[in-house]
Amino acid sequence: MSDFLIVLAFATLPAAGNIAGGLIAEVFDVSDRALSLALHLAAGIVLAVVGLELVPRALDGTHPWIPVTSFIAGGALFIGLERLIDLAQNRLNTGEESAGPLAIFAGVSLDLFSDGVMIGTGTVINPALGLLLAAGQVPADIPEGFAATATLKRAGFAPRIRMLMAASFAVPVLLGATIGYLTLRQAPDTVTLSVLAATGGVLMSVIIEEVLTQAHEGPTSSWGPLMLTGGFGLFAFISVYITI
Repeated sequence: MSDFLIVLAFATLPAAGNIAGGLIAEVFDVSDRALSLALHLAAGIVLAVVGLELVPRALDGTHPWIPVTSFIAGGALFIGLERLIDLAQNRLNTGEESAGPLAIFAGVSLDLFSDGVMIGTGTVINPALGLLLAAGQVPADIPEGFAATATLKRAGFAPRIRMLMAASFAVPVLLGATIGYLTLRQAPDTVTLSVLAATGGVLMSVIIEEVLTQAHEGPTSSWGPLMLTGGFGLFAFISVYITI
């Protein structure tokens, strides 16, 4: 049980990062360009998590083709989840103005759930890996939470609703960590690595299809590519200097 509490403690790091980002967005008015830069930074960090940690770890198994297939399946899972989200939005008759912010909110929630699964699964493999993945996500989660709250603010959502939605970001990451840890702690290595790879596929799809798409919907900054590569480099530094 103590190990499970450690997993939950790790999972609170990305949740706290998202909530902190939301609080920053509540205090400061942000331009479209600043929002785009924040999303580029978050995207770079998450892509680094996938490319530098998840995929290399997943390929360490005895049958690497299985995690590779699972990575592709993660992309397919994202398509299914995206269609469910679109269906839910259509049933709620959300207008065009609120569809974008709700899509970002849903994308961030899915990203956080994937983070939780990733942290829980990583902790099964090595507790230090779980900590690295949790700590490495915080710099991405702050701009993600910032962007999600800022888009809700621009769409005219009431402050109380925005704060409740920001606080609710703790739910998917804790749920994902619980599922990832409890269901995989006795599983074979191939299964654990496959789940890690599938999580990477979902994360990459969320970043490219939701976060970066939203980053280019309004006025953008020429500094966007630098923020993207800078975010990638930031996680690379974290990955190198946190010893596992």
